[in-house]
This record gives sequence, structure tokens and C-alpha cells, in this order.
Amino acid sequence: MSERGMYDPKGNGKDKTVETVQFFEAEPPKHLRGIVHRFLELRTQAALLDDYRFHALPDACTYIVFDQLNPGVVGITRLHSSSEELNLGKTFHFLNIRLLPGVWQGDCEEASYGLVKDAYDGTLPLTALNQALIGKDFAAKQSMLSRFVEDLIERKLVIANPVTERIFQHLDDIHSVAEMAAVAGLSPRQLQRVLKKTTGFAPHDFLKVLRLQQSLDGEPSLSYADQSHFIHSFRRATGYTPGKYSRKFDV
Repeated sequence: MSERGMYDPKGNGKDKTVETVQFFEAEPPKHLRGIVHRFLELRTQAALLDDYRFHALPDACTYIVFDQLNPGVVGITRLHSSSEELNLGKTFHFLNIRLLPGVWQGDCEEASYGLVKDAYDGTLPLTALNQALIGKDFAAKQSMLSRFVEDLIERKLVIANPVTERIFQHLDDIHSVAEMAAVAGLSPRQLQRVLKKTTGFAPHDFLKVLRLQQSLDGEPSLSYADQSHFIHSFRRATGYTPGKYSRKFDV
């Protein structure tokens, strides 16, 4: 997904000072790549001396999160247009499905804000899947997660989103909400309605998130009018200047 014009979110900021935390990510099978961006696993190898700080960057994606240390704690989550610094404690083990923006078709209220912390009480078999995943290696988990996504597709709870797909294909040509609407083939009012329903974002916030993610993959001037605008926007979205962020976190 690194081709020009494709949306390739850069994940999240991992504390550079902690080397004993494992982070794995893998692409989904080819037939799921219009739905899933990555499968991810983040875990401690042993108890840490200090609490671990994880910086969750806004990427417009919806996540299905499995807490492998607490089988009942699972759920569907996404961030708003600003990032959040999470304290994961001294021991943790999370498994995630990162769904591409706009593909989640389930109840928008079920896709809660922020990190999943409470026991799941929804209708999907997330708790049973989380229990079945425990103890498997990452390759086996990917296979099980792929089958789960296939079931979500069959139930029409996730589907490819033609509006966000068109936007991603023309990212380099989009510099305003009006240009985004034109690329999507919608009026600004229609774009507002579609994006809010399928991603949870208003168009200007969606564009802000895309620009932030683009800035992590090259020259900031490609996404921002000038360097000072980039620094201001980056600090507003993350709480850090780009320099301080790069010194503290590994993206």
C-alpha cells in the first residue's frame, strides 16, 4: 500500500526508551486489502520497570482491539482528530485489526472513542474470539482474524467504501475540502453527510488527519502550505512539535 496516492497510515508513536516491548504488524491477505490495513500486536516480554507510554495518532481508521491479558476486554474503537497519549502500564498484550477508514458499517455508537477498557457487552463474538486467540503465534492469529473479517463482510458489517477509496487514490491532489468533494464526485453537503456517517469525521477533520499522516511519510510541504503551518498543525494534533515528537517516539 505504499504506491502513490494510496493511504498508508503510519501507525502510532512507541516510546523509544523501551526496547523490551514487541511490536508486530502484517498486511492482510490480498482479498481483504480494501477492508483491512494491518493486523497488529503490541506486548511486553516481561514486566517493565516503569509504565509504558504509547502515543495513539489519529489515522481515521477503526480498530477492533483484543486485550489478550483480559479476555473479556475487547471492542471497536477510533480516535477523533487529535492524538492521545495512553499509559499501558508495566505489562500488556494487545492484538488489533486496523480497518481502513469508512469501511465499518456497524452501529456507530459501538465504535467508541479511545482505548477499550471495559468488558464487551455487544452482539459480536469478540470475547470468544479473544479467548481462542490466546496462546497462538502471530501467524495463526492472522489467519483467525482474517476469517473473522470475512464473516463481518458476509454480514455486511464491513464493506469497501468507494468515497474514501477515491479520496485515497487522489490524496496528492487534494488541498481543500472542496477539492476532496470534487474528487469524491459529491457536493460538499453530501460529502459531509457520507464522511460523518461512515468515518465519524467531518470533512475538514478528515482532511486534517490525512495531512498529518502524509507529513509522517515525507516532506511536510506536500501536505501543508509552509513549515510554520506544519509545525503549528502538528503540535495542535499531537501535543508535540515535530522535533520533540521524533526524539520521544518511534513511528
